[in-house]
Amino acid sequence: MAVTYQTDGVKMPSIKKRETTDWIKRVAAKYGRKVGDIAYIFCSDEKILEVNREYLQHDYYTDIITFDYCEDNIISGDLFISLDTVRTNSEEFKTDYNEELHRTIIHGVLHLCGINDKGPGEREIMEKAENEALAMI
Repeated sequence: MAVTYQTDGVKMPSIKKRETTDWIKRVAAKYGRKVGDIAYIFCSDEKILEVNREYLQHDYYTDIITFDYCEDNIISGDLFISLDTVRTNSEEFKTDYNEELHRTIIHGVLHLCGINDKGPGEREIMEKAENEALAMI
């Protein structure tokens, strides 16, 4: 059971891995979940587009793709994060890059905890959960 951080064609972002892993565990616990195996793969826009096309048949860029391997209350998954899109989002939303990166990191965990953001009213629920999680760092 571990949280791992890898890169594919990009430089590892300057995150504090131990602190981030502890934070992820605390957020999961808030939702009655335990952390199993979670792999973060930091990548470029081109890589995330490739993953989106190959596995989801989506032809667009995104900040994160979450592959959910959860069983019962143990959250596990592969989370691809495009650092290019995180940077673009931080500029567009006028937020600090590291804050946007942490928001994206926890967004995937919240998906693994069962929170969605595609249906009516779900985006607001996700945003509230992200803000509450960011306050726990």
